[in-house]
Parts: sequence; C-alpha cells; structure tokens
Amino acid sequence: MKSDAVRGHLDGLLLAVLEPGPLHGYAIITAVQERSGGALQLRTGTIYPALNRLERLGLLHSSWESVGERRRRRYALTDAGRGALAEERTAWRAFTAAIGSVLDAGPSVRPAT
Repeated sequence: MKSDAVRGHLDGLLLAVLEPGPLHGYAIITAVQERSGGALQLRTGTIYPALNRLERLGLLHSSWESVGERRRRRYALTDAGRGALAEERTAWRAFTAAIGSVLDAGPSVRPAT
C-alpha cells in the first residue's frame, strides 16, 4: 500500500494503537503494521513528528523509561486523546459510508437528458 494512503488518517491510527495502553515508538510502528495485516508500514520519520504534534495538542503524554542501559519514550493517550479518537472513529465511519454508497451503488443513476 502506498505510504500516501495514511495521509489524513495518521493521527487516528496513532491514537487507536495507543488506546489499550502506553507504547514506545517502535512498538507503535509494529502495532499499526500488525493491525493492518502488514498493509500499513510507518516510518520513524513519519510517526515521531506526529507523536510530538499530538503531545503538543494535549492528546498524548510521554514519559521516559529505562530498559537496561537504553532509554525510550513511551506515549499514552490523555482524556482529550480518547475524545479525539472517538471523533476520528465517527468521522471515519461517516466517510466510509458515504464513499461506499457511491462505489457500491448499482446502475440506477439515470443519464442526464
């Protein structure tokens, strides 16, 4: 799938994979890839700016954890982030319903006279 396919949907994807609990960046990339059956493969250069932006908006918060001698940043949804995810889901369902009604419509449309 083209990397452009996630454009406009990245925030919702990131918020959705963080819904069950905090994850670090690589785990977020892996979660999106696994949930999409491998169809969506995000790059670190794509998600970190988005995660930083979502944190500035108050939709995520982050904290540092140590794993052995390594430190990594974990991201978690805030209450505002959960609300934004609910809005993303509602908008997505409305969008797919509208597109589906056009794509799946039969040949009932009459040609202009």
